[in-house]
Amino acid sequence: MSGDPSQTTRYQVLARKYRPANFADLIGQDAMVRTLRNAFDADRIAHAFVLTGVRGVGKTTTARIIAKGLNCVGSDGSGGPTTTPCDVCEPCRAIAEGRHVDVLEMDAASRTGVNDIREIIDSVHYRAASARYKVYVIDEVHMLSTSAFNALLKTLEEPPEHVKFIFATTEIRKVPVTVLSRCQRFDLRRIEPEVMIAHLAGIAGKEGAEVDADALALVARAAEGSVRDALSLLDQAIAHGHGGVSVEHVRGMLGLADRGRVMDLFDMILTGDAPGALRELSEQYASGADPMAVLRDLAEIAHWLSLVKITPEAADDPAIGPAERDRGREMAGGLSLRILTRMWQMCLKALEEVAAAPSPMMAAEMAVIRMTHVADLPTPGDLVRQLTDNPPAPPTPGPAPGAPAPQGAAPVHAGPSARAGAPAGPSSAPRAQAQRAPRAETDPLARYAGFEDVVELIRARRDVHLLVEVETGLRLARYAPGRIEFQPTETAPQDLAARLGRQLQAWTGARWAVSVVADGGGKTIAEQRAERRTDLVGQAMRHPMLQAVLAAFPGVTDANVRVNEAPPEDAHAAPPPEPDDDWDPLDEFD
Repeated sequence: MSGDPSQTTRYQVLARKYRPANFADLIGQDAMVRTLRNAFDADRIAHAFVLTGVRGVGKTTTARIIAKGLNCVGSDGSGGPTTTPCDVCEPCRAIAEGRHVDVLEMDAASRTGVNDIREIIDSVHYRAASARYKVYVIDEVHMLSTSAFNALLKTLEEPPEHVKFIFATTEIRKVPVTVLSRCQRFDLRRIEPEVMIAHLAGIAGKEGAEVDADALALVARAAEGSVRDALSLLDQAIAHGHGGVSVEHVRGMLGLADRGRVMDLFDMILTGDAPGALRELSEQYASGADPMAVLRDLAEIAHWLSLVKITPEAADDPAIGPAERDRGREMAGGLSLRILTRMWQMCLKALEEVAAAPSPMMAAEMAVIRMTHVADLPTPGDLVRQLTDNPPAPPTPGPAPGAPAPQGAAPVHAGPSARAGAPAGPSSAPRAQAQRAPRAETDPLARYAGFEDVVELIRARRDVHLLVEVETGLRLARYAPGRIEFQPTETAPQDLAARLGRQLQAWTGARWAVSVVADGGGKTIAEQRAERRTDLVGQAMRHPMLQAVLAAFPGVTDANVRVNEAPPEDAHAAPPPEPDDDWDPLDEFD
């Protein structure tokens, strides 16, 4: 480019330079163009249109083409409304340059109030100054306030014959249905990749730029169906490559990694090669790839391979190169859908972490480490098949009751309920260990043979609130592993059964049926503990030594006596001995 300032100021970006001037130049919107052409030919032109679609697909451009077609008079000045405006007559040129007095464009994002709409309502009654129709183009119409929409309704329903409304929006759901019902709606589609690539190739040829086909495919993929975004990226790529654009130039410009290298990284992660995956991620980062873009590419590959596995024709995407297409088919054939969906979920989680982390690279490395570790783990289906094919061996039965333990064997601990001083349970019934059938090691309820085991589980989980409610409000009527029936006390909360069952299921991983009965319940754990204390204190108070203490200290009462709940050292080795004549109740106290 010459250094002449006049030439520099005349330069237009590609998105403006190649903006469609008529429907023939508008790409990817065949259904809308066909409907408008038929309406113009049959003289069935609506008084209001609403155009919706994502950014950059041609909403405002289509509105200007419609405005030109409505007011075009032809090169000889005798033409009527047409879908092929001549771009020669004064109305066409004035509308294209944005200076026609009868075609008013309003940005609803900056003029949202009812006063702005009132200006339109007051002006619609005046005929067009020089054009056939007075056309109001309101861009981003969803930004209007509710009062502005309401003020527009009556005029929009019955406008004068010389007035046409054209609305454009990217958020059609925010437009009231009362407005939509008064307009003809056209949904502008995203541009297909093959159409976009052909369009970009034509523009690159007109600009005299040599752009690789893979580079055009990468630009089309990054644009996500938006023509304006694609032209802006192409304009930037031509400047970046100084006329000759390769796929490496586009990747460097967008901060993307080589697609083949991302697939290599994908392979390393799924094979559990953590050192190789970290090394590849570091090399891509050193080459200018953004960690967020790398993880986004990994998620995109997981999604694409899943589609290829279900529908093999998905591999024929024109935005994907032949080598990548063949490799994708091979990878999809060797991976299960469960592994691909797991990879997809982990990539989504990693993207959230990288976006919130102070160092994106560190978060990306931790995500890759986690994904390579999970790659070695079997899927839930594999675990079920392993357990089905190789069930665990039943536990070895212990010695008969009363039989001596083998020499050198470790002492058998009685479990949590053997703690001295702990209540034996509301039922006070001995466990029928000899009659109980052996359980498989995989049974999560095997270790909860008695209700005291449940109480000990609550205590181990440190749920003090639930423990107090169980000890003071639950009168046990019947217990079996996985099933509890109890009679609540007057002070027990109404939702005790539901909360107890829910917590036990969360802690043990097995379903617990906890129900309330009207009668049949025994004493609560707190009542048993109080009775035991009363009995021990009563016996202690009758001891001659304590009688002497009470005589020496008249103010001492039984309330000052504290029961020692600490278990003896051999509490788990054997049950407590039967009391005999030599038993001293003071041994239970500090």
